[in-house]
Amino acid sequence: MSAEPSPAIALAGPTASGKTAAAFAIAEALAPALPVEIISVDSALVYRGMDIGTAKPTREELSRVPHHLIDIRDPLQAYSAAEFVHDATRLMAEIRARGALPLLVGGTMLYFKALFDGIDDMPAADAAVRARLEEQAKTIGWAGMHAELARVDPTTAARLAPGDSQRIQRALEVWHVSGKPLSSFHTIKTEAAGARPLSVASLFSLEPQDRAWLHQRIAQRFHAMLAAGFLDEVLRLRARGDLHADLPSMRCVGYRQAWESLDGLYPMASLPERGIAATRQLAKRQVTWLRGMPGRQPIACDAPDATAQLVRAVRERVLGKSI
Repeated sequence: MSAEPSPAIALAGPTASGKTAAAFAIAEALAPALPVEIISVDSALVYRGMDIGTAKPTREELSRVPHHLIDIRDPLQAYSAAEFVHDATRLMAEIRARGALPLLVGGTMLYFKALFDGIDDMPAADAAVRARLEEQAKTIGWAGMHAELARVDPTTAARLAPGDSQRIQRALEVWHVSGKPLSSFHTIKTEAAGARPLSVASLFSLEPQDRAWLHQRIAQRFHAMLAAGFLDEVLRLRARGDLHADLPSMRCVGYRQAWESLDGLYPMASLPERGIAATRQLAKRQVTWLRGMPGRQPIACDAPDATAQLVRAVRERVLGKSI
């Protein structure tokens, strides 16, 4: 007898770990017994017109399996973890009502954590506080601002690079507006945010055993993005005239480095090296977040049979059989 299907399955992993291909393999393996709909857990894929630099699934891929939370925001707009939790919770209920399995796939670990643990309502952006922080940064630099953050919120400072100006600024803004560290909001449990919508035991994690394997894939993908016209994509975004480098969309890895090169802050020839280095740093942060998530079932994404392992594990979880 088959087990009751899980309310949802989550598939997380660092950038370039093979999540998209793995998600399609899961969907194909479960069909036709259990249709699958994919919910993107990616803070970059929400943006329209940002396709190459986000490694967004192609139109053909999107047509193979229903997808959600892709191309839902203009790059001028923000999209918060709280909005994601609201949207993902609603979508999971709708997908289950259709008799399908919600498959949450992505690498934005804050979204996963917010979905699993809940998240308190953080203070809204405060333009005046942000402007003061910008002026302070001009005087002491972002490394100095990082040191200031370490004084008031050591937990958040420990997971941010000294050059991560956007997140350092936001963490300090939260501190000045609320008097509480940003890390305190990230640890609010579901009692403050509603019932837990997803079982932690449903989290599968693609994690490399050999970091060099992932680094090679990151480099290959960045060069492939450039060959596919990534710079032209960024030029089209700049040509709109209403976007700027401080928007969350334009601070996505790759876009930030391309924008800075086009602004003349760095030689264009250094873009591949800088983009690859930033992507590697992102992957390192993602793996660190993952390893702190209890109940995850890790799969070595660099194993020759990684996809087969994952499919067997998911089938066992949702259908009660591994073949």
